[in-house]
This record gives sequence, C-alpha cells and structure tokens, in this order.
Amino acid sequence: MMFKTPAWLPGGHAQTIWPALFSRRKFGPELEKYRERWSTPDGDFIDVDLQNASSPDRPLMVLFHGLEGSSSSHYAVAFADWAAENDLNYALPHFRGCSGELNHAPRAYHSGDHQEIDWILKKLRQKHQQEGGQTLVAAGVSLGGNALMRWAAEHGHMALQTTDAIASICSPLDLTQSGKAIGQGLNRQIYTRMFLRSMKPRAMAKLAQHPGLFDAKKLLAARDLYEFDNVFTAPLHGFKNTDDYWSKASAKPLMKNIELPALALNAQNDPFVPAHSLPQQQDVSSAVTLWHPRHGGHVGFAQGAWPGHVRGLPDAVGGWLIAAAGKPVSAKSVM
Repeated sequence: MMFKTPAWLPGGHAQTIWPALFSRRKFGPELEKYRERWSTPDGDFIDVDLQNASSPDRPLMVLFHGLEGSSSSHYAVAFADWAAENDLNYALPHFRGCSGELNHAPRAYHSGDHQEIDWILKKLRQKHQQEGGQTLVAAGVSLGGNALMRWAAEHGHMALQTTDAIASICSPLDLTQSGKAIGQGLNRQIYTRMFLRSMKPRAMAKLAQHPGLFDAKKLLAARDLYEFDNVFTAPLHGFKNTDDYWSKASAKPLMKNIELPALALNAQNDPFVPAHSLPQQQDVSSAVTLWHPRHGGHVGFAQGAWPGHVRGLPDAVGGWLIAAAGKPVSAKSVM
C-alpha cells in the first residue's frame, strides 16, 4: 500500500501536526458508543469504549491507543468510522489513567506493557466468542503498537489462539532510538513539551494517591521523556532506570518470534521514529509485513484536498488486517 501525501502538506512535522488538529476524521454518521469498566486482576480498573456492528458475530476490531491517547484521538475516531462503514464491532481499551479518571493502583502504563495487552485481548476474545464471533484483529498506535508487537513476540504461536492478525502503526519499535530522537532539537521543543504538559500533572495526581511513590522535585524538573521515565515510568513498572526500560520494552529485538500475521507501518519521515531504527526484513519473521512509505509523519497520513482527511490510514491498515485474519501471509515490504 502506497500512501500518497498531498502536495500542500510537505514535511514530517506538518504531516504529523496538521492531520491531528485539522483534517477530517470521519465520513459516515457517528454510531453510538458505550463504555464498560473492567476490574483488573490486581484490583485496579480500565475503561473500554465499544461500538456495535449490525450483529455481535461480525468481526471485532481492537485498537490500542498511543501515549496520552484515548478514544477521542484523531486516529481512534477515524478507525471507529472505518469500523462502522465496514460493519465491524469495535473496541478501544484505555490504558490505565487514560480514560479521564485516574486509576487506583500505584502504576500507570508503559510501552512494553504486554501483560496488560494479553489480559485485555483474552477477555475480548472470550466475550466475542460467547456472542458468536470468530474473527478478532488488533492494531496499536505508537506506544500501543510497540506493546502489541511485544505481546505477539512474547507469545509466539500461542498468540494465534487470541488474535487473528495485528498491526503496529508508527510505533517506536526501538525505544532507545526513538527516545533519543524525541528529546532532541525541534522534537524536544514541540512534542516533548506537549507530552510532559499532561504527563506531569497525571504523575503528580498519582503521587497524591500514593505518597512517597517517587521524588516530586525530580519529576517536576524533568526536561524530557528520558528524565521523566527515569523518575516515574521505569521504577513504577519494575525497571531499573530509563535505559533498562527502553531496552527491555522494545519489540524490535524479538520480532523474529512473531508467528501470527503482523503488519508494521512506519513512515520514513516520522519525527518520532528515525528511519534508520526501523526493522528490516532480516529483523523479523516471515509472518511480519513491513510498510515503510516515505511520507506520512507520525500517525498522520493525510489524504486528499485541503484540509485533507485521515481515513486513508484505517482504510489501508484495517483492510490488511481483515484480509490477513485467519490465514498465513507472505512477508513483503512497501517502501
């Protein structure tokens, strides 16, 4: 699949920012969504937003959001629209603390949270099968995609019992390289500041819940994601420090272990994910398809005349997932 970027939207930064803020997200009427709250095995909760197809036995599309994302993110709205148009059931599980209400446990979420992915997918699969459904596909955006790919790599052949096909979208599959990229130059001034504006208050709310959880002064002084993860994300989730977290949570080193149909989509001009860090065919198993278009930015992929639309992304990825579900695929690359 080749993504044709509009001539009026040049460069990776413009292709990242404009689609998220201004491009059209949906084409059809908005379907009613409802929210379920699930109790987690450790006594916490997550919120899952759901949208029904014409029948519960229609295929189920699961979307895992990115860092600080939610069901309101531009890509999530576009995927929900795609699911409605294609008469698919749709579910967006919110990572802990991302649904608008602070979670209870002294933890949040992180890029390698494959145990949480496993629990969510198994619960959705069981629910879908009880309603007569057979096909379940899943995609993860950015952080959510790395966690999803890591899950597939960790579970190998067993992953096929839970999910029929998966996709990662603009995911930092090499967290160390992406972490360095977002902490430098213009990226630091634009994206790092944007993320920290919401991440710091949420972390401080977590500290109010659990006094002594981390050093507040060090967290408030964090100038980039490396420093933030060193104080908050890494120690809260069992890692020694940021370097340990980024190394152990990255999906790329384990992608040779993936046995279910998997698609990894990354634009070569993504400001967050350096092109030189992207997995190549020798880094992945034969079950993994690589799409590396030259343009698209970070979860942008705007299409059409000004102001553009972002339905091209779910059209391409969703179409691939449904085609790949339940049958083997041959490895291929799109540059």
